Amino acid sequence: MTGATERGTRAVRIANCSGFFGDRLSAAKEMVEGGGDRPIDVLTGDWLAELTILILHKQRLRNPDTGYAGTFLLQMQQVLGHCAAKGIKIVTNAGGLNPAGCAEKVRLIAEALGLDVKVAHIEGDDLMPRVEELRPVLAHLDTGAPLTGQPVTANAYLGGWGIAEALRAGADVVVCPRVTDAALVVGAAAWWHGWARDDFDALAGAVVAGHVIECGTQATGGNYSWFEEIPDPTLPLGFPIAEVEADGSSVITKHEGTGGVVNVGTVTAQLLYEIGAPDYPNPDVVARFDTIHLADEGRDRVRIAGVKGGPAPSSAKVCLNLEGGYRGRMTFVLTGLDQERKATWLREALFRRLGGEDRFAEVDVRFVPAPSDAATQEQASGRLHITVKSPDEKLVGKAFSGAAIELALSNYPGFFGTGGPAEAQSYGVYWPALVPVGDVREVVVLPDNSRLHVAAAPSGSAVSPATRTTEAPAARGVESVESVESVEPVGPEAGEALGTHFAARSGDKGGNANVGIWARDAAGYAWLADNLTADAVKALMPEAADLEVRRYELPNLCALNFVIVGLLGEGVASSTAFDAQAKGLGEYLRSRVWPG
Repeated sequence: MTGATERGTRAVRIANCSGFFGDRLSAAKEMVEGGGDRPIDVLTGDWLAELTILILHKQRLRNPDTGYAGTFLLQMQQVLGHCAAKGIKIVTNAGGLNPAGCAEKVRLIAEALGLDVKVAHIEGDDLMPRVEELRPVLAHLDTGAPLTGQPVTANAYLGGWGIAEALRAGADVVVCPRVTDAALVVGAAAWWHGWARDDFDALAGAVVAGHVIECGTQATGGNYSWFEEIPDPTLPLGFPIAEVEADGSSVITKHEGTGGVVNVGTVTAQLLYEIGAPDYPNPDVVARFDTIHLADEGRDRVRIAGVKGGPAPSSAKVCLNLEGGYRGRMTFVLTGLDQERKATWLREALFRRLGGEDRFAEVDVRFVPAPSDAATQEQASGRLHITVKSPDEKLVGKAFSGAAIELALSNYPGFFGTGGPAEAQSYGVYWPALVPVGDVREVVVLPDNSRLHVAAAPSGSAVSPATRTTEAPAARGVESVESVESVEPVGPEAGEALGTHFAARSGDKGGNANVGIWARDAAGYAWLADNLTADAVKALMPEAADLEVRRYELPNLCALNFVIVGLLGEGVASSTAFDAQAKGLGEYLRSRVWPG
């Protein structure tokens, strides 16, 4: 069992067992029971994405007693006894929109198992009771547009200090609402090491460690460009562990004998996931991603050190979801010759039957041609995707899809679709905004049911999105140079794909997408720095040609990060984009041929 005397005398071993709502159920048991003579101290799990909040809202509409991640409770049934016996703390954001209800369910599980487990939960993220009062300051984070729609959820992102206070008060399980993903690690590490609120470098290091392990097996080889480095791809990937030291430095690793790999590349990939400017704001600290140094410390061990931090932002980010309406989608297959003419005929005929495109709030038509002389019928078949949106559920339900199917014998030759008549689906609109930190009132409900108010972290001015002047690349187990100017750039020749030299990782942030691309060494980074400009990305990816593309340099990671503003529209819940969460965008960039 972990004793109080151990805290602060060694690194705290913080494990992750969930990267999203729907992740591997067995992961909690694997992390708690694995490790041999190196057991974990804290079990964390991340269940909340912006889309998940909307899913939980719909869950609560059906049953007001829900609104949390039920799969977390299944995991607690499996591991709570083991955690109690070993003194392993549990910190989770599975509380979602109902942390009190989730915490009560954990207490009932403990009671049924005959365990004396102290459960705390955190409140204060939910701004819905005050949304009308706050409406004047809830301008859209990216566009500055005023909030005019009707929110159904409004949740501020909380930090790690409530978690730390709950653990200090003796909680064994801390159930959180919408805390930032990294806050799970920040709070646990701050409690373990007794950090002060102005230990900015240590806090920033914990943010980075938390960012690496928050998405589970993405840090151990999942979704990794150079997946050939995974020793045995038939084994399930092990979940990651962050060993966080008193100074905030850490080692990313996994349990011995589990699948996957932890190396500088897999850690770099996750560091570049869903980020923006090098100044990375969290509610407790602004972590400078341009100061991260990575080093290989042997098999499945990567050290993160040198992270610098500064005062937290003076504003808190808020995730709002608005009622969007309803949408319907049909996909038609266009085989062989004259695919564009076939698509035009179908579109005109369909909307003539429906009374015109202007009856709908939005019509999105995407024609994806295929070579008509391809080797097989499937390869020679293009696609026509038609998506319609409306506040009228009936208009975009079977009235739309049924009208499409009725054309089956009276339209283009070879007509067939990929589905039949279907009901409309509701969707929400993601609305990111900021509020002054003073408008967020975080409270920890302790195991004895007393309430502790958590003061905001020391804050500075708002974080500028401008790119910082960065240092030269540091040693990464590959090569150390004094400056990129002293290195001969090495990259793709004309006609060669970017992915022959570089790896990438991409993701979504509301309506924006990010793509991080990196090289194995300083020579490759020198090529990226010289050649892969924002305009070059626009030329390589036509989808970004008319959008704002922001470029940020991270030479210490031999990486560039691009943010493509507005690529995903109003966020994943309402997006009509082919890749609504930009998961494949990085691999798409790697496939692009360099024109020379």
